[in-house]
Amino acid sequence: MLMIKMVIVPLVLASLIVGASSLGDVRKLGRIGGKTVSFYLLTTAVAVIIGILMSVLFNPGSGLQLPANAAYKGKAAPPLMDVLVNMVPANAMQALLNADMLQIIVFALFIGIGITMVGQRAKPVELFFDGLAEVTYKIVGIIMAFAPIGVFALIMPVVAANGPKVLIPLAKVIAAVYVGCIIHLALTYSTILKVLAGFSPVRFFKGILPAQMIAFSTCSSAATLPVTMKNTQENLGVSKEVSSFVLPLGATINMDGTAIYQGVAALFVAQIYGVDLTLSQMLIIVLTGTLASIGAAGVPGAGLIMLTLTLQSVGLPLEGIALIAGIDRVLDMARTTLNVTGDAVATVFIQNSEDKRQQSGVTTSA
Repeated sequence: MLMIKMVIVPLVLASLIVGASSLGDVRKLGRIGGKTVSFYLLTTAVAVIIGILMSVLFNPGSGLQLPANAAYKGKAAPPLMDVLVNMVPANAMQALLNADMLQIIVFALFIGIGITMVGQRAKPVELFFDGLAEVTYKIVGIIMAFAPIGVFALIMPVVAANGPKVLIPLAKVIAAVYVGCIIHLALTYSTILKVLAGFSPVRFFKGILPAQMIAFSTCSSAATLPVTMKNTQENLGVSKEVSSFVLPLGATINMDGTAIYQGVAALFVAQIYGVDLTLSQMLIIVLTGTLASIGAAGVPGAGLIMLTLTLQSVGLPLEGIALIAGIDRVLDMARTTLNVTGDAVATVFIQNSEDKRQQSGVTTSA
């Protein structure tokens, strides 16, 4: 747990700065950048809501009774408006020291945008944070290599105290995440492709299947990126210009699968600790889950680390992650596949939008 907490702040800070600064020249990205980021944020927000609904439907935490010494008393959640106002840090360094994640996210986004606006003179700053991001990814890899040992030690007392019945709620968590991912694929993505992009969902899923298989087996959207770019260009007819901009950005900030996972996991932890979340707290989970998914690096296991941000936002105990960690790899396979698929959907949508705009311009000039 301490190793996970150790890397949260630098991971969020560096990955978000790199993601924001990778937009390039603000004057050049303009329209495409705005549409891409808006698309990612909207689909991610929908994904968090689906995750929450799946958790309410499956109610996975209801079958698990924790030992008496693990009882937790929920903290009173602050008003939603206070959360929104306090997202902007009065002292950025203090926010880093206190690990105030929402304030760190806002601070990192401002730095990334500032780097983009300054341009070449800020290149050393961008390279520093890019290097820091790569270092944190490697640290995550080290932590995940030791994770099975820590997870075994954390989950064994809970299993010993509860017996085989502890497996039933965990099976419900897996089902909730997988069903949520399938619903997002079948409804959200297919609707966007058919209605908004005028693209056949069957052709799309057939064309992106190789990238999905790589994502499912590696649990890394970053490792799948070259295959995703190849599939979108060769199988889906996306231009190199659009795919080379939208996909790398998506690998950093578009994490719909991670968002569904966070929605399910947050309510699961609340249920096993007997905390009844209010509507405002659920809205905070949607907001935080959307922002947290932006900071989730495209490496295996990063989603588990980002879950701590979502839990902290509504005052839920981080100890609940121990139960989720035991099945995280199984969940990671589904959420990474959805993340990669969402990136590809975005490229098709943006390409179609640009094609229509270009045709409209030609028609107008004619």
